[in-house]
Amino acid sequence: MKSKELRKKYLDFFEKRDHAIIPSASLIPENDPSILFTNSGMSPLVPYLLGEKHPEGTRLANTQKSFRAEDIEEVGDSRHTTFFEMLGNWSLSDYFKKEQLNWWFEFLVEELKLDPNRLYQTVYAGSEFAPRDNESIEILKEIYAKYGVVAEEGPQTLGKGEEGPGVEIDFTRYRIFAYKDKNWWQRGDAVGELGGPDSETFYDTGRPHDPKFGPHCHLNCDCGRFIEIGNSVFMQYQRTKDGWCELKNKNVDFGGGLERLVMITEGKNSIFETDLFKDIISKIKELSGLKYNDNKKAFEIIADHLKAASFIMGDDKGIAPSNVDQGYIVRRLIRRAVRYGRQIGIEKIGWTPYIAEAVLGIYGEIYPELERNFDFIKDNLEKEETKFARTLEKGLKELEKISSSKDIDGKTAFDLYQTYGFPLEMTEEELAKKGKKIVDKEGFKEAMKRHQELSRTAAAGKFKGGLADHSEETTKLHTAAHLLLAALRKVLGDHVVQKGSNITAERLRFDFSHPKKLTEEEKKKVEDLVNKAIQNDLPVTFEEMALEEAKKRGAIGVFESRYGKKVKVYKIGKDDNIFSYEICGGPHVERTGILGNFKITKEKSSGAGTRRIKAVLE
Repeated sequence: MKSKELRKKYLDFFEKRDHAIIPSASLIPENDPSILFTNSGMSPLVPYLLGEKHPEGTRLANTQKSFRAEDIEEVGDSRHTTFFEMLGNWSLSDYFKKEQLNWWFEFLVEELKLDPNRLYQTVYAGSEFAPRDNESIEILKEIYAKYGVVAEEGPQTLGKGEEGPGVEIDFTRYRIFAYKDKNWWQRGDAVGELGGPDSETFYDTGRPHDPKFGPHCHLNCDCGRFIEIGNSVFMQYQRTKDGWCELKNKNVDFGGGLERLVMITEGKNSIFETDLFKDIISKIKELSGLKYNDNKKAFEIIADHLKAASFIMGDDKGIAPSNVDQGYIVRRLIRRAVRYGRQIGIEKIGWTPYIAEAVLGIYGEIYPELERNFDFIKDNLEKEETKFARTLEKGLKELEKISSSKDIDGKTAFDLYQTYGFPLEMTEEELAKKGKKIVDKEGFKEAMKRHQELSRTAAAGKFKGGLADHSEETTKLHTAAHLLLAALRKVLGDHVVQKGSNITAERLRFDFSHPKKLTEEEKKKVEDLVNKAIQNDLPVTFEEMALEEAKKRGAIGVFESRYGKKVKVYKIGKDDNIFSYEICGGPHVERTGILGNFKITKEKSSGAGTRRIKAVLE
């Protein structure tokens, strides 16, 4: 079964069960300071999981574009990708465990025709947070019995999940396994966060166990025999100052890996052999003159990274390669792909757009923004290749200089990596041509480890804050962002559209399209307009309507892909005095008068044709 058919089957299946099919949200999160990219189908739906009413109802489903930067180093093992599509369905205080688990198995076994004897399930073993999920265990036993499969509960894992229970397991008898650390889900530790047990589904690929991952195989073993294909999260608790309390209105958040399911239904051993990568791999083969099977790691890194970069740049928010935030990740993806391209003999500048064309061919019909923004993707790929070629040239000269008379140490090799993008193997290749070597590889690994730890610490500090941050201050700044966009359009012109926002309880950060720096006079006019709207104490109201009706009435909304057939349109003003009219998911204050004084603290470039404003309410 090919990807298009599988994707459609999933959406049709849940549509028949009264789910509204909503479009994929943007890859660039809106008003979520805790993540750089949308990394699951759940993250754009946080306001609704926290209780806001969704315009499309209480049952939703979609396929969501997702990206996880933390998986960059994992790509190359035939299973991991940074960009992926998540199949998702949600119950907003509607159905719960019984319906979810039954429907998911029904989809796998009856729609996809998977062998139920190859399906395994994990559940929550219980802890000080919440009790063991016996309810899911009993439901799963009934489901397996329905398909004629013996399904006893196997040995549990109360220690580290990746180590398993530490005993030999009879997988013909045991199918349900409880884990403590792998099956409790929560977004953060702040009061108000939601959490609960989850139940993951694994497929047995039939590969023999590799003893290097431990003496005994288990579902969460890294040997690759069992591959996770879906996770049903049961949001039944909320964090209070006294611990986790059971919610009256419970939610279901399901996410399934499209690429992994396609790999199984196409009968392939690798994600990169499926129709979601086939044409990309063929293009790399054509450009390099080499075979995929002989160069798997390089082919997979190039294919994944350029696909991911194409999707991020192809987003309507227009992220270009840069040295900050999302742009830095795009730059890293492109340059890493180019480096691996060099390793397999692709050295001519200007080859990366051919890969982007293959990506467009596979996904253009599903995600039309790729075609809409293809010139932007192509232009930025070409520019980044040219810039990186100059950087590599400088790096080669530097390496020539420092290695002219001696071998080099690991710390120097790391400096070449950090400054010029030279991977360890590339430095080794260049040194080998001179009969020299790196004398201290451990030094490189130690420097790299320190660099990664610092990067993680910085990211954790920079993007702190929970997804559930709907505090009063954040809500005020969210409303102020609407006033800011309206004021910018009044002062600078209708070409101004929102390109992204990042809001914490302390400040708002707002990206918008504009070709040049704002003058002091323009900034003052914008501030004055916003503050006048605040002083006028305008009412903030919303209506639900069809997207086409909202457009017809002149509502602004550049994130159309995140909205379904019905949208919420927020109006700030009354009668003929309308200051702002915008499509948005919320949350907002009821009147502008409580916002205080609006002040712009910084205005700067955020990429070609994009400016960034930081502002506070005093």
